[in-house]
Amino acid sequence: GAMERKANYAVDAYFREALRVSEPKAPKAPRPPKQPIVQDFQFFPPRLFELLDQEIYYFRKTVGYKVPKNTELGSDATKVQREEQRKIDEAEPLTEEEIQEKENLLSQGFTAWTKRDFNQFIKANEKYGRDDIDNIAKDVEGKTPEEVIEYNAVFWERCTELQDIERIMGQIERGEGKIQRRLSIKKALDQKMSRYRAPFHQLRLQYGNNKGKNYTEIEDRFLVCMLHKLGFDKENVYEELRAAIRASPQFRFDWFIKSRTALELQRRCNTLITLIERENIELEEKERAEKKKKAPKGSVSAGS
Repeated sequence: GAMERKANYAVDAYFREALRVSEPKAPKAPRPPKQPIVQDFQFFPPRLFELLDQEIYYFRKTVGYKVPKNTELGSDATKVQREEQRKIDEAEPLTEEEIQEKENLLSQGFTAWTKRDFNQFIKANEKYGRDDIDNIAKDVEGKTPEEVIEYNAVFWERCTELQDIERIMGQIERGEGKIQRRLSIKKALDQKMSRYRAPFHQLRLQYGNNKGKNYTEIEDRFLVCMLHKLGFDKENVYEELRAAIRASPQFRFDWFIKSRTALELQRRCNTLITLIERENIELEEKERAEKKKKAPKGSVSAGS
């Protein structure tokens, strides 16, 4: 509601002002020397920032600070300058109650969370996806799962207050995209394998015009089957694939395949996965067309 928006604005203004680094020309407006160091990712109650702001404006009043005109603002410069100056001129010191309230609010943020904890929390979201809270909760060093779960709830409720939220969300979404990609590759390989009783002997690849000159179909078949067997999203799967090739009697005299690096094998497997995905799509479309053909005319579902 409106209260929330106002509060949000207070948080925003506070950090924007604190982080103003982009303008070397204007000297920074003074701030009280003893203000606590608060970070946006610690999610203090928004009311705290109204009180801290009041302290800042009152401090500027006591030192007789005059707001300069910020020429970068163009036609709004005078208006903004007047508004800021008015806030200073009308500023009152915090009352005893407000000082108490401020102390109380300062204990209500996630004061034990450091930038490092926060970065680990974001990395965990990127690695597992935001919904896998069990794994995220285990992945922040020095925090109990309960602490992470509590933090997580507030983070998703209030993350729009973070100065850096676009970059952070971009990072998390890129990670989630990779997870989705892995799942769809796994599904494609499973589908392909399920069509053969003995894939190591029977599996065929639909190359189209992409045969490539180097690898034979025998080698490609082994790569696909072995990749599936080892589990393609295992950590060092291409190192293991390389070892499996070297141990396989069928490639005893195949110098080409035995001399491939893990990276070269990975590239080849990526190509083969693309072929398999394309083939799966074609088969699905064919099946759909067959079904359409088989459906007798006039048997459209009732009520349409």
